[in-house]
Amino acid sequence: MSRLPVVSGEKLIKLLKKLGYKVVRQKGSHVRLEKETPAGKHKITVPYHSEIAKGTLNDILNRVSLWNGVPKEELIELLKKM
Repeated sequence: MSRLPVVSGEKLIKLLKKLGYKVVRQKGSHVRLEKETPAGKHKITVPYHSEIAKGTLNDILNRVSLWNGVPKEELIELLKKM
């Protein structure tokens, strides 16, 4: 398994938008995104920080991978290229 990159909330939100997520709202430093998937409506909150904690990033990537059927490794590689 490849290591998680250090990413900002802005960079992660850009990736999620490329995957079809739409920003629904922002409250303080957290941004809420949604996407309609075959499994239902997926809602996820991303902290809009300069650096997202590794555990938080890992959890977000796991959930996005599960809901979208995209391997987590592929998401990590996409993040590294951004």
